[in-house]
Amino acid sequence: MASASKRFPNAILHWEDFAAPQARGILARYGKELCTFDDDIQGTAAVGLACALSGVRVSGGSLTDQQIVIFGAGSAGVGIADLICLAMQQDGLSAEQAAARIYLIDRPGLLTSEMDSLHSYQVPYAKDPSTVESWRSDQGKLGLAEVVANLHPTMLVGTSAQTGAFTQAIIESMHAGCERPIVLPMSNPTVLAEQTPANILAWTQGAALVATGSPFDPVELDGTRYRIGQANNALLFPGLGLGTIVCRAATMSEGMFLAGARALASLADPTDPTKGLLPQISQLREVSATVAVAVAEAAIAEGLNRVAVESPIEAVQEAIWSPTYLPIHVK
Repeated sequence: MASASKRFPNAILHWEDFAAPQARGILARYGKELCTFDDDIQGTAAVGLACALSGVRVSGGSLTDQQIVIFGAGSAGVGIADLICLAMQQDGLSAEQAAARIYLIDRPGLLTSEMDSLHSYQVPYAKDPSTVESWRSDQGKLGLAEVVANLHPTMLVGTSAQTGAFTQAIIESMHAGCERPIVLPMSNPTVLAEQTPANILAWTQGAALVATGSPFDPVELDGTRYRIGQANNALLFPGLGLGTIVCRAATMSEGMFLAGARALASLADPTDPTKGLLPQISQLREVSATVAVAVAEAAIAEGLNRVAVESPIEAVQEAIWSPTYLPIHVK
């Protein structure tokens, strides 16, 4: 890391595919010193937050009103929890109040504070076991079905890579307590998705607001065509990198990821089922430019920029790459 940052002082160090404990260790060690980020934690989190913000625009209320269940408490799941928690704090909640609205479920079931196997980054979300003891099934289980049935969540996020984990009974139970449930099966590839959009929409009579981590075809249901937004990190990290580069940000702050997520959500029209919760990948150039401007503005506001930028919009437009090709002459 020391050699790379010395040789390439203006480069962004982008991490991929590290297990959660190692990835968190890297960010803890270098995140405040170098211009670096972990896409599995922070990139996925920003796209997940964008989905949540888009969904809330349709379901009503605010982000701070949500009761959120995240199924899969690894790099991606806790990353999403952390950024949603920070967004809730931006919107007025304390850190403790925000964490109290997020429930993490992993292999042992709902994470509770008496568990001795918790990682430090899971601890803020662990619930007091006495408050959820009555939720257990007759067999003593406290898993996804029991949490959904008792909590009545408004948002369900899947980062478990467990195919079909969002069963019909779970989705119908969620819908019974929430008119417009936000359901985000974000695991990929497609075969590992917690549920298909077609089933989620059918089981909620088209009421669910759905985005997925893998690409899915539009769903036809009762005469309405639903486009399924893909929560692909490619919607975020090109703009994140561009915004960071144009202002030469010294580090990549939480505020920059929050700004990128909010910018991404602003480009969606979730009220129209034919458009989905996120922009399409085909709009990537426009999306990247908008995200870049928001990221640069956030960095400048925090004093992280190492060069003066009079107009982030102009700086982004000047820096963005436009492919030009020489003509091909066939002899």
